[in-house]
Amino acid sequence: MTELESEVLPLPPRYRFRDLLLGDQSFQSDDRVQVEFYVNENTFKERLKLFFIKNQRSSLRIRLFNFSLKLLTCLLYIVRVLLDNPEEGIGCWECEKQNYTAFNQSTNINWSHIFWVDRKTPLWAVQVSIALISFLETMLLTYLSYKGNIWEQIFRISFVLEMINTVPFIITIFWPPLRNLFIPVFLNCWLAKYALENMINDLHRAIQRTQSAMFNQVLILICTLLCLVFTGTCGIQHLERAGEKLSLFKSFYFCIVTFSTVGYGDVTPKIWPSQLLVVIMICVALVVLPLQFEELVYLWMERQKSGGNYSRHRAQTEKHVVLCVSSLKIDLLMDFLNEFYAHPRLQDYYVVILCPTEMDIQVRRVLQIPLWSQRVIYLQGSALKDQDLMRAKMDNGEACFILSSRNEVDRTAADHQTILRAWAVKDFAPNCPLYVQILKPENKFHVKFADHVVCEEECKYAMLALNCVCPATSTLITLLVHTSRGQEGQESPEQWQRMYGRCSGNEVYHIRMGDSKFFMEYEGKSFTYAAFHAHKKYGVCLIGIRREENKSILLNPGPRHIMAASDTCFYINITKEENSAFIFKQEEKQKKKGFAGRGSYDGPSRLPVHSIIASMGTVAMDLQNTECRPANSSKLALPAENGSGTRRPSIAPVLELADTSSLLPCDLLSDQSEDEMTQSDEEGSAVLEYVKGYPPNSPYIGSSPTLCHLLPEKAPFCCLRLDKGCKHNSFEDAKAYGFKNKLIIVSAETAGNGLYNFIVPLRAYYRSRKELNPIVLLLDNKPEHHFLEAICCFPMVYYMEGTIDNLDSLLQCGIIYADNLVVVDKESTMSAEEDYMADAKTIVNVQTMFRLFPSLSIITELTHPSNMRFMQFRAKDSYSLALSKLEKRERENGSNLAFMFRLPFAAGRVFSISMLDTLLYQSFVKDYMITITRLLLGLDTTPGSGYLCAMKITEDDLWIRTYGRLFQKLCSSSAEIPIGIYRTESHMFATSEPHDIRAQSQISINVEDCEDTKDVKEHWGIKTSHHRNSCSSDQSEHPLLRRKSMQWARRLSRKGNKHSSKTAEWISQQRLSLYRRSERQELSELVKNRMKHLGLPTTGYDEMNDHQNTLSYVLINPPPDTRLELNDIVYLIRSDPLAHVANDGHSRKSSCSNKLGSGNPETRDETQL
Repeated sequence: MTELESEVLPLPPRYRFRDLLLGDQSFQSDDRVQVEFYVNENTFKERLKLFFIKNQRSSLRIRLFNFSLKLLTCLLYIVRVLLDNPEEGIGCWECEKQNYTAFNQSTNINWSHIFWVDRKTPLWAVQVSIALISFLETMLLTYLSYKGNIWEQIFRISFVLEMINTVPFIITIFWPPLRNLFIPVFLNCWLAKYALENMINDLHRAIQRTQSAMFNQVLILICTLLCLVFTGTCGIQHLERAGEKLSLFKSFYFCIVTFSTVGYGDVTPKIWPSQLLVVIMICVALVVLPLQFEELVYLWMERQKSGGNYSRHRAQTEKHVVLCVSSLKIDLLMDFLNEFYAHPRLQDYYVVILCPTEMDIQVRRVLQIPLWSQRVIYLQGSALKDQDLMRAKMDNGEACFILSSRNEVDRTAADHQTILRAWAVKDFAPNCPLYVQILKPENKFHVKFADHVVCEEECKYAMLALNCVCPATSTLITLLVHTSRGQEGQESPEQWQRMYGRCSGNEVYHIRMGDSKFFMEYEGKSFTYAAFHAHKKYGVCLIGIRREENKSILLNPGPRHIMAASDTCFYINITKEENSAFIFKQEEKQKKKGFAGRGSYDGPSRLPVHSIIASMGTVAMDLQNTECRPANSSKLALPAENGSGTRRPSIAPVLELADTSSLLPCDLLSDQSEDEMTQSDEEGSAVLEYVKGYPPNSPYIGSSPTLCHLLPEKAPFCCLRLDKGCKHNSFEDAKAYGFKNKLIIVSAETAGNGLYNFIVPLRAYYRSRKELNPIVLLLDNKPEHHFLEAICCFPMVYYMEGTIDNLDSLLQCGIIYADNLVVVDKESTMSAEEDYMADAKTIVNVQTMFRLFPSLSIITELTHPSNMRFMQFRAKDSYSLALSKLEKRERENGSNLAFMFRLPFAAGRVFSISMLDTLLYQSFVKDYMITITRLLLGLDTTPGSGYLCAMKITEDDLWIRTYGRLFQKLCSSSAEIPIGIYRTESHMFATSEPHDIRAQSQISINVEDCEDTKDVKEHWGIKTSHHRNSCSSDQSEHPLLRRKSMQWARRLSRKGNKHSSKTAEWISQQRLSLYRRSERQELSELVKNRMKHLGLPTTGYDEMNDHQNTLSYVLINPPPDTRLELNDIVYLIRSDPLAHVANDGHSRKSSCSNKLGSGNPETRDETQL
């Protein structure tokens, strides 16, 4: 029973919660002991120490009070000197006064004048009170800071000075005659200096502010100078009471003149005590001041290295951005500054650079230029330290750019550092916009919180992939994301350089349609109609829009999109509309009523497009035959002539609203596509195996899903190996596979996740099935399992292990059957002792392949853009030297694109990822640039948004004549928007050393002197106009050519008497040509022998170079009256084929045969005109 009574029944839950909050009242009667825990010892001494020393705020108040006391004592000393009148007599207190003048003429020193002064009683009382307070405070602090060594406390200079200035006053309380005793109270200035130093330290601790060593050192130096001058002034004035009777001002004047080493000599001490004091003060100054100055200079140099601070006042009144980098190179700095300050509204911004390394010599030299020294501030520090972020005033910054160090050997480690920096900045300043650059795509999701992110490998591989199907895409994108005014090359005598430089000034801009003069009149019209007429009327190229209710940007949404006033329009132009002036021509004013789309073609009328002027001229189109006809074919063929051979062809007008009967999109998801219907039975059986879908395995987190051509079943890993057979097939080389299209070979060091983005754009659903090029990955290292898992679902994707410096590897991967070879920069070679030597191995290997396989189109990635001048290098090439001079001249003129005239870059055969750094910088002003670039590259696919492709101009299409008429033809037939031209021209290279055998055909030779050269010259000149993909002559002709060349050289040598100088030049040229011919044959034999050794057939090897005498360049948004030329490749933004599939499902079967964009295998993704 007692046990049951002793049991405590559990309480209901609501009572338990109440007891938890209020406490159980039943236990209040229990014996409980409350224990208090103290951080410090709860003794009287510890409490005093906490109040006087440890606590920052109370200690600061005490030191401020002590500092005030010391200043007050110095002030009272000056008052006593001014009230002192020695003529009334001197002596001890209440003693008989002796006259001061009685000893004036005496040669002996009257020491009573030095030991005794006249001190008034009120003044004495104040001084005694202050001395008593100071004495008690000093003794208390000495007791509290005592640590076992009493002598260390006693012999401190501050303690000795305190005793000298306080103990005599305390003695005068008990011995009145000593009240007039002289006491050197002016020495309290040194105690005031010591109190000020401690007070500043406590102030920094109290306000939680980083102590500035530079500020403290300057303060100490100033205080030391003031104390020396004050001590010397007071000491000399007092000692000269027994001599010259100097006033306080004259003593101050003497000290200033002496310490400044001027030494006029008009005021000098007369007695030896004052002279001895001057000597002592000079010795002290010579010892103390140099030490203080040395410390100050050292701190100044250290501050120059670390960069100091960005002041809080400036951060609140001025705008600034912060650039965080691991190591700052001069190229990176200049690219950022030139691109950032190219925008007019950013001229008043400051750039604060936060870098953990010491400033480079070249960077220091550049930042000393007045243009940058007033706007760029370099701070040495880490973004992971809050103190350094506070120095950079990150919380007040307009933006923070965090760039990765791409020259690191371990790029993953570089990304990890970037991620930590981004996290640290976001934690410290959550409202500061972040612009982050990441190298590896698998690390991108760690910084997805940033406002803008650019993944280097994603953009790089996608751009290199598009280079294979749309030539020079890298050059096109690079020119679009660079800021330029289109003034480059305008003083050049070369026509192509002037046109190329002018068109390079085109950039992407945006404007609200309701506020635009360019597009306002097209409200309620179709997108295609607005794009064509805006280009025809103003010379601007409308490429995309963004709905107000939808934040997605759509490139070429197609004719079914109706323009609204609230739409944001994205267009390509030399400058933005706000900076454009509209100039009306007189004849155009008379034709205002005809601007609606009517007019006749009267020949080319030049459209004056200037850097800041968009003229309002029109290019008249031939619209004689305006009846609507269904666009049942994308071939821009010549219209049928109705029995009349004189009738000119016509182009259908662009409709204001879409006509569903004339624009029938093909359903690319249907099984019965045009690709399959036009193929033979044996080809169709293979192509039918492809399906469209999303890749099942993504190699990294954050990759955008893209609809692609896929295999119905994943290929076994053994079948992905190109050079080794397996149980599924026995093919061991590219020839055995019997590919219908040319190969695309990618040479990379490792199969990184970024390589996945090379494959996806080439297997996207909008690529025609019969135009898919086989992809061969030539890898230095064996790919990992997860990468093979990601690519095994794509058709015609293979890999093999090998390097580009191994001829056997190149031959086995099928280089003689390849149309494009992409050489990716290797991570292991990105860092070198000499920065610009990082590309040495790549350049030499590419040059070797250029000599061995001259007909191959090689696309190379370099680390440094300045090294592109070594690509396809030809010694003693005068044209390249002229381009080099042009590049230097453009750089001196301040161009950001000085390298644009280099032939490899203009042709799109060389690319450096550092060129795309400006994409991140431009996003600060144009927040849409990253999105548009990713849509153009195929990295992102937005429903309803178009994609970039290309088409070629053939002889049958030259009837269109101009780019403006082509714009109308494309808009009216297939709703495609052209944005530029890739033009290839045959060029006569004026070389002092002919670089190939075909150069001989372009050497001007006097026919009268060497008539026998006609046949040879004509034979070699036949192929100069061929396209770069044309094949060379048969090899059986080479010996005959060699014999004729030797006969020609002999005749030239016999006829050298008439024109000795010209003949000598011809002879040297022909001999060198024969030598190079022999060298080519040796290289050809070398390649063929290796192919025979590997068991490969030698047919198809091309030893002649078909594009050495050509130059190619990109024209972005050329004027409408630009003449089309043969083999021009036009860049198009084609509308999304799947955008309206759901609306037109009933017409899918009939539209498949009328599919837009039908091409042929030779031009890959090019629309046949």
